[in-house]
Parts: sequence; structure tokens; C-alpha cells
Amino acid sequence: MQRINILLILLIALMTFSCGEKEEQKPNIIVFLVDDMGWQDTSVPFWTSRTPFNDRYKTPGMERLASQGMKFTQAYATPVCSPTRVSLITGMNAARHRVTNWTLRFNASNDRRHDSLDFPAWNVNGLSPESNIERTVYATPLPQLLKEAGYFTIHSGKAHFGAISTPGENPSTLGFDINIAGHAAGAPQSYYGTKNFGNLPGNENSPWPVPGLEKYHGQDIFLTEALTLEANLAIDSALNTDKPFFLYMAHYAVHTPIQQDDRFFEKYLQQGLDTIEARYASMVEGMDKSLGDIMDHIEKRGVSDNTIILFMSDNGGLSAGARGGERHTHNKPLSSGKGSAHEGGIREPMLVKWPGTVTPGSINDQYLIIEDFFPTILEMAEIQNYNTVQTVDGQSFVPFLKDATATAGERPLIWHFPNQWGLTGPGIGTLSAIRKGDWKLIYYHATGSFELFNITDDIGETTNLVDQEPEKVRELAKVLSDHLRDVEAQMPTYKSSGEVVPWPDEVIAGAISAL
Repeated sequence: MQRINILLILLIALMTFSCGEKEEQKPNIIVFLVDDMGWQDTSVPFWTSRTPFNDRYKTPGMERLASQGMKFTQAYATPVCSPTRVSLITGMNAARHRVTNWTLRFNASNDRRHDSLDFPAWNVNGLSPESNIERTVYATPLPQLLKEAGYFTIHSGKAHFGAISTPGENPSTLGFDINIAGHAAGAPQSYYGTKNFGNLPGNENSPWPVPGLEKYHGQDIFLTEALTLEANLAIDSALNTDKPFFLYMAHYAVHTPIQQDDRFFEKYLQQGLDTIEARYASMVEGMDKSLGDIMDHIEKRGVSDNTIILFMSDNGGLSAGARGGERHTHNKPLSSGKGSAHEGGIREPMLVKWPGTVTPGSINDQYLIIEDFFPTILEMAEIQNYNTVQTVDGQSFVPFLKDATATAGERPLIWHFPNQWGLTGPGIGTLSAIRKGDWKLIYYHATGSFELFNITDDIGETTNLVDQEPEKVRELAKVLSDHLRDVEAQMPTYKSSGEVVPWPDEVIAGAISAL
């Protein structure tokens, strides 16, 4: 009898130890990144009140996530896609990593011609995990660190980290165990399975057809749905291991081409939207269904309570072209859209669910920027004392998640775009910018001119306060210039003289000395 009791005690102890080990497993982490989704492209209001756009779009998945997590009202990315994605995966500010415009072909710049400026030799080939690839930023990628720490790492959707034929083109070289449909291009040839997602005769030399989804070719399925089905299958593969998983769910939607998702298209036409805007709204709702489907899947698999979800967009909503209606109005009350340093081009919808840590339904008005995801995710994953070959600029926002009253003070946020995007509009240009506290200063390289806005009082950036607030201009120009000098940021040169465009504080000093 005594021997039996001892065996029972040992068995109970072993079971308790095993349960304890299971309870202490690191959290699963999902980064749900949308392409070109604006701050207003959702039924979740990120402003102080609802707007007509919040009533236009149907995003119940986002509403559900917001009710279960924290809504960030002042989350920032860069004006265009590749800089954001490289900043997220490296923790570096764009001024430092120099992938300042979108990438595609090896050694080929996508800058449009500028009348008065020549552009610097920026890192047109993107991110590389290898040190000997020209015109790339050599960095230790986030998924590689997670993989080394025991995570099962999954990439699904748009990659757009490195140019064609470089190591960074393939997410598998960046630390992902599974790569679903990720390659060098930043947009799909087609969203339609009936069109093989662009893999048709005549497109063999095009970079745009989406790879790796042959099982859906010829089917009546939208790309967003196919990526979601494959992501959930990959989650199942991860759950068959003893590892936590990291899913980078990076949708091609809602990037052009604007093509209707027939599951949702008709009801937006019935709302009275024009055809283009109805197509766009259907793509938004299809993306949101993906979010809901993934949340349903992890609940069904019993891992929802140990899964963190971070929702973000890579830049502001497209508004300078290809949309229906009046240009530069699709993100109102924010000014402008994708490609712009105005709020419409860089302020993003962001949600974070962290069961047991984040207060459900909470709101955070502190500002943060895309490179902050890198140290935050590593902290969430309980990875400490990690080594990277790059300097990490991001700051963890875990304190915000644990305490909604936490603040970062007047930390400066920096944007740097020594390039020329393809379209024009408010805040679109070759520029550098800074947000510090309530204030934002934009410096336009070609003209040496400035815009100063009090974002708290003037969210629509309607009133340039440069003349009324010269001391604030001088203060912000100095902080911006010091940062750009510190990271050895690249500047354009004037075609007329070959001279390098001066730092913003040098322009101000020159103007003062001329008085």
C-alpha cells in the first residue's frame, strides 16, 4: 500500500510539472499587416468620433479585435510600403536602413524623375541577411531571432523585403519556416483564382504573378481567402509541434489592382458607391473576414488565450490616384494619403490583443512608429539579450500594453524620404519630417521650405504655422537634423550645382543670417 501511495504521489507530481510546463509556454504571436489600408478604412473609429467612412466600411473582425484588445489612435508607419516592412523586420528607422522607397528589380531604382534633384544611391535591393549584397541593408531579421528562440515561423502573403534575385526576395532566407506566396513584388498581377493570380501565358516574364498557390488555380477564390486558408493550415502544422508559432499574415489587399471581391461587392453598390469605391470596400471587408477567420481558427484549436494579435497597416490609404471620387479625400479628416508625410499617408489603424495583459476594449492615444514592433515582439516572446548586426531604433511599447496610463514623453518620430513617389498631392514630395509631442515639422528638400502643424489641435493639417512659431520650427529642425546626421542619412543633390541638399537646421541658419 505504501508503495502504491508513493507511485501516486510521483504521478501527481509529474502531471503537475507537465501542466506547469504547458502553462509557461511562450505566447503565439500573429502580426496581421494590411497593405495600403487607411486610418478610416474601417467601421472601428480611431478618432474622437465616428465618421461617414466608419459607417461605409464593414469590418466586424476589427470590431471584435478592438473589443478584446487595445486600440492605438496614433500609430505611424512610413509613406510607402518597402520602408515600413524593412523597419518592422529590422527595428531600424528608414533614415538608417536606407530602403527609403519601394523595391523590385535588382539595382533598379523606382524613383520618378525630378526636375531639380538627383537622388542618392539608396538601398534599392532591400533587406539582406547576407553582408555581401550590394545596395542592401544587412540586418538580423526578426523571424530569424524568433526561430532561434524556438518559434515555428510562418509567412503568408506579401513579402516585398528584397529585390528579385537577392536573398531577401525569399522569406525563407529571413528566418521563416514556411513561406506562402511571398516574393519580391509588392502587388499581385490578379486577385482572382480564375486568373491563376496572374500566372497566365504571356506573363512569364512579369514580376507580378503571385507564386506558390497553384492548388487554387482555376478556382473561383479571391487571393485574400486563399492566403487565409493556407495560413490556417500552417498554424495547424505549427500546433503539431511543441513550439509556439509566429504568423506574419501580410495581405496583398487592399493594394491595387482594385478588383472586386464578389462575396461583398454588390452590397456596396447598393449603398450608392461608385464602382471603384464599391470594389475597394469589398476588398476591405474580405481582408476583415480573413482576420475573423484566423481568430475563429485559433479559438477552435484552443490556443486563443495564449495568442497575441497585432493588427497594422503599412502606409496610409491610397488617395492620390486609382480611387473613385475626389483625390486626397479618402482618409478625411486626415490630409492626403499614401506617399504623403501628412497624416493621411502615415497614420494607421492599429489594434493589439494580448490575453491576460491588455485590458479589453481599451484605447491608447500615445504615438508610436513601425520600427517599435521589432523590440516589442521580442519582449512579448520573452527573448532577452538578443544580438543583431544592426542598430535598433525602435522602442518597445509593451509598457503601453501593460499600463494604459504609461507615456513616452515627447519622443521624436522621424521620417526620411529622399526619393520621388509617382503621384502628387499634399505632403507628397522629397522630404524629411519629425513628430515631437503635439508638433510635426516637414522639410521639403527641393525648395528648402517647411510646414509646421500642431497635430493635436489641427488633425487635418490645414494651417501651416511656420511664420507664427519660428522657435518651434528651429527646435524641431535641430532635433531632426541631429538625427539625420547621426544615422548618416542620405540626401539628394541639386541638379543645377551638384551640391548636396542641406540639413534642415542649415537652411534655417542660412535664412537667419541673411536677414
